[in-house]
Amino acid sequence: MKRKLRLASTLIAVIAFILILACGAGTKSVPQGERWGIYLLDLAAQETTLIYSAAREIQSMRLNHRGDTIVFSQKMDGDANEHFEINTVGVDGANFTRLTSNALWDLYPAWSPDDSQIVFLSLRKTDLDIYVMNADGGNARLLYNSGTHDADIDWVGDRIAFTSNSRIWTVKSDGSGAIQITDPPRAGEWGGANLPFGDYDPRLSPAGTRIVFERLEGDSDPQGNYNLYLVNADGTGETRLTANGYAQGLAEWSRAGDRIVYIVAAISGTGQFDMYIVNAEGTNIRNITPKYFPVDFLVHNAVFSRDDSKIYFIGEWWQ
Repeated sequence: MKRKLRLASTLIAVIAFILILACGAGTKSVPQGERWGIYLLDLAAQETTLIYSAAREIQSMRLNHRGDTIVFSQKMDGDANEHFEINTVGVDGANFTRLTSNALWDLYPAWSPDDSQIVFLSLRKTDLDIYVMNADGGNARLLYNSGTHDADIDWVGDRIAFTSNSRIWTVKSDGSGAIQITDPPRAGEWGGANLPFGDYDPRLSPAGTRIVFERLEGDSDPQGNYNLYLVNADGTGETRLTANGYAQGLAEWSRAGDRIVYIVAAISGTGQFDMYIVNAEGTNIRNITPKYFPVDFLVHNAVFSRDDSKIYFIGEWWQ
């Protein structure tokens, strides 16, 4: 009898172990490398893949139009702003290439429509100006200088959208014909938030007809109370997409132009750093961040894949 009981207990233990293994095999998690990384989220499978990992800060990231290469800004040789350099890496994690190497602040890269050039911001004189270079890093040259800090650039068709003096502007891809698009209330006025009141981070729709951006409308949260807006590329038809006043922004269009992904960094002072999607007409706002993302894993920037089925994003393991 005792032998039979021991055999039964052993069998139960083996079955329990197999069940634990089976359950664990289906558990999803975020792969962890260095503190910073570029990741891929499959929206249908809800699986996350680590593409590129680095110890130092990775900032703004864009996918090229072919869908095979990511351009991004990263601190390479130190932790000060002047160590931000422009780099590229394949979506499979191969072919890392450093495009700039200097003691300047190079950031916020974006692809030209044919992927042959990269527009970026650089502090090479007294303020941040708009520069352009070949996709291999050669022939870097000044494209546009407004006379003050320029920021938040995007390139679609023959127009480059950017921020200047807390307003949205566009300029032709040859650096001529600058046009002010928005004129928000209290633009440039400092309050208790991280930026002055105004408009930031414009993104042109794939057709180049509309611009999505965030507007700082309140300063009760130190991270800023922002809402997303849409405006026609000629400055007409301004409409509001959100009305919650979260610390949110860095919106990016889907390739089909029907959805917008963006980051919510905080809600009422509570840190979040999650990915949200809203339909282009402002409906169906939803948090798409998988529930298995740990609380110490922060999302800073997100873009759609070429077929809109996946999301590339910058992640940080908070230390």
